[in-house]
Amino acid sequence: MTDTLHIEGTVEEIIFKSDTTGYVVLDLDAGGELITVVGEIGDTDVGEGLILEGNYETHTKFGTQFKAEYCEKVLPSTAVNIEKYLASGAIKGIGKSLAKKIVRYFGDDTLDIIEHDTYRLSEIKGISKSKCDEIAEESKKLFSLRQLTAYLAQYEIKSRYAMMTYKKFGTDATEIIKLNPYLLCGDMIELDFKKADSIASAVGIQKNSDKRIIAGVQYILKANASAGHSCLRFETLAELSEKFLGISEDDFNNSYDYAVDDDELFEYTKDNEIFVYLPDYYYAEKFISDRIHILINFSSPEDFDYDSLIDIEEEENNIEYGDLQRKAISSAVSRNIMILTGGPGTGKTTALNAIISILEKKGDKVLLAAPTGRAAKRMSDLTGHEAKTIHRLLEVVYSKEGKLTFAHKENNPLDCDALIVDEMSMVDVLLFESLLRALRLSCKLIMVGDGDQLPSVGAGNLLNDIINSGTVPTVKLKEIFRQAEKSCIITNAHKIVSGEYPDLSRKDSDFFFFQRLDFSQAVQLIIDLAKTRLPDAYHYSPIDDIQILTPSRKGTVGSVELNKVLQNQLNPPSDRKPEYKGFVYTYRLGDKVMQTKNNYDIPWVKNNEQGTGIFNGDIGIIKDMDKLSRTAVIDFDGRNAVYTFDNLSQVDLAYAITVHKSQGCEFDAVIMPVMEGFEKLSYRNLLYTAVTRAKHLMILVGSEKKIYNMVENDRKTMRHTCLEHMLRN
Repeated sequence: MTDTLHIEGTVEEIIFKSDTTGYVVLDLDAGGELITVVGEIGDTDVGEGLILEGNYETHTKFGTQFKAEYCEKVLPSTAVNIEKYLASGAIKGIGKSLAKKIVRYFGDDTLDIIEHDTYRLSEIKGISKSKCDEIAEESKKLFSLRQLTAYLAQYEIKSRYAMMTYKKFGTDATEIIKLNPYLLCGDMIELDFKKADSIASAVGIQKNSDKRIIAGVQYILKANASAGHSCLRFETLAELSEKFLGISEDDFNNSYDYAVDDDELFEYTKDNEIFVYLPDYYYAEKFISDRIHILINFSSPEDFDYDSLIDIEEEENNIEYGDLQRKAISSAVSRNIMILTGGPGTGKTTALNAIISILEKKGDKVLLAAPTGRAAKRMSDLTGHEAKTIHRLLEVVYSKEGKLTFAHKENNPLDCDALIVDEMSMVDVLLFESLLRALRLSCKLIMVGDGDQLPSVGAGNLLNDIINSGTVPTVKLKEIFRQAEKSCIITNAHKIVSGEYPDLSRKDSDFFFFQRLDFSQAVQLIIDLAKTRLPDAYHYSPIDDIQILTPSRKGTVGSVELNKVLQNQLNPPSDRKPEYKGFVYTYRLGDKVMQTKNNYDIPWVKNNEQGTGIFNGDIGIIKDMDKLSRTAVIDFDGRNAVYTFDNLSQVDLAYAITVHKSQGCEFDAVIMPVMEGFEKLSYRNLLYTAVTRAKHLMILVGSEKKIYNMVENDRKTMRHTCLEHMLRN
């Protein structure tokens, strides 16, 4: 292992600086030698002294650089360097000429005067008291951010967290964090609990303190929310907390009671059991339940007879609607809230187009939305009406506190008479709460989705909870239309969801099975199909048209290992392709990638339109990489988004993705390994969801026995949620 090197010097020039992550490229004057330094150094300016630890690395384009792993900042102490520092714009309101005046007057004491006795600046001709106030305010920000960065650096916490902490807590951030380091685990910062725990231990916070236990409990609930649970049973939470925190049952109960009394945790009783929520998820499910009941009370108690209008639609479009389609159309036009559900080939889109047409003929303004960009684009293509992502429809903005929120809410509702939301199985409870808050009570809400698919990536089991509660009028389309019956993808999907084995024997349709029991042979066949056989036979692009879906991230046929193999085959390394080595993946120009978490800050440009925000499940292609600025441009269906290299940790390679991540997407061709093992992921609705992602071609590679086992296993994805119970009560 290479020994860490130590260098010291003065910042001569800032070449690049990211205000978001703190990543900096600069030239350092180290005793007369100019050294290029790169790293997450944070806010720094020309003239500042740096004490750095790290190592030299050789870059093919930029030569030798010093990569800093640790940085200690020293404000300049000599008049020459102080003038450079102030002239560089370190303190807003002091430019080059004013910096020269101040330093000429106060010399080496300049920075001490600015920090502790700012009003002495008025001794200089031309600097008024109001100017002193302005400089005092700006210098307070500067010095407090430096203090916070230095404090967190002691615990090897990177400068990006210092910047987020400062943004949230302001100039008193350091003192606030010293009193309660666990605040670093909260919204907008989200430092790992164990890092905050190390600070707390160092400042003497006891293992059984309320601060520590409540933060640990919230951390466990957040981790479970990431796994889809909006709440946990009290007994489960207590057991997990006592083990994770190393505390007694009494310690847990004392702190838990305090948190409930202080509204930091919420309880809900279902079937004589207590379930525990974080505030956001409790408020979301409670609001959804209350608002749905209000919409039902505002709604017609039964469907009106719209047969004559439906007959006109049939005549105009040369279509004959089925009985359930007619019922769905009448219900959607009659009621204030309804659900239209059903599997592939059952005519959801046909019914939906009739609903839109009749509502518009009645003079209603209709808006369409879906959870992801791909789902919205598909909705637009199928209906001929513009559909937006829910995030784009609600318009993401920042509150005064710097927290992300939506522009459309109760005091600024959406301008529409009816809202139709597709792919409702993908919508989680927090997003649905925000959507409901943006609707006028008089606005119709028509929810479309397939309740047999996997639930949302985010917390909750929203669509199935609402359907199972029996409170919202629901029409489930069941009949497979004659045209769709020709597709083995559709007929096999319906067999799977009904508990019947799919037909794996046909070689003349759109659904194929290849028996491969050896993992290495299965991987080789997947490569051959994606790289050569399908492009040659069907003219499919391996990047744009073919998608490998896997049950799991782990293992030989998991998405992580398959991505590495497929990347090497479909986008091999080249001197002409810049790349960046991340923790899990190497990212290369031309790679297919998927965003794995909502990020509202990433800027994008599409034609003349500008915006921010790339969301969980968005798939794109790396179109450009610049190693000097450490940025990459990713094209998400025409939206060109700029990522720092640090933000690339939020995207995975997407040659292979998990079935969970594929929701809301359709692909021309899907290849899926179905191998022995992965028992926890061997269930019916996962296989069904995968098959329904394929538009024209579905290929299963693996074990026939495993496929049959998945069909037989009707274990639903179990999620802890109380929404169904709230709706019933």
